[in-house]
This record gives sequence, structure tokens and C-alpha cells, in this order.
Amino acid sequence: MPSSSAVLDTIPAANARYWRAVVRLTLVLLALWAVLGLGCGVLFADVLNGVQLGGFPLGFWFAQQGAIVGFVLLVLVYVLAMRRLDRVHRDDLARIEAASPLPAGPTGGAR
Repeated sequence: MPSSSAVLDTIPAANARYWRAVVRLTLVLLALWAVLGLGCGVLFADVLNGVQLGGFPLGFWFAQQGAIVGFVLLVLVYVLAMRRLDRVHRDDLARIEAASPLPAGPTGGAR
């Protein structure tokens, strides 16, 4: 059975892993949003305008609707990824607490 100091060191490590994953996810999605909104709508508009969609240049679609749709999709990806990260973190904390030799709190271990 691990010592109480080993368990206490594991909880901050699990929290640090969780927050590193959250920050990494957020930065990746922000970068994708910048590329989609600024890159496709402004910087790459001339290249995209060579393709027609519904009689309008593709650059126009990205600037008008594509960036908004892309943003909504990125929010959906964020929600799904955070649900997964939260579940993994919750499972890690439950595993750590189950291995803990520390006595249960005043509520009998319930939180």
C-alpha cells in the first residue's frame, strides 16, 4: 500500500496532467480558429476565390458563413474533448483516493 505522502504527491500530479491537457486542447483549438477565421477568410481568400460554390467565390463563403460554422464545430469539439478529459481526470482521482490509506472525511468519504 502506498504511503500517504506518495498519494498526496499523486493528486497534484493528476491535477497537473489534467490542466496541461486542457491548456493544450485550448491552444490547438484557438490556433485552428485563427487559421479558419483569418487564414481562410482573409489571407487565403484569393486562392479560395478560384473555386465557385453556388455561384459565389469560395473565399466569400469562408468569410461569411464558413468561419461561423467552423467556430460552432470547434466549440462542439471542445465540449466533447473536455467531457472526455473530465471523465479521465475523475477516474484518476477516484483511483488515487481508493488507494489512499487516509481515513475518510466527516461525511464518510462522500463529496
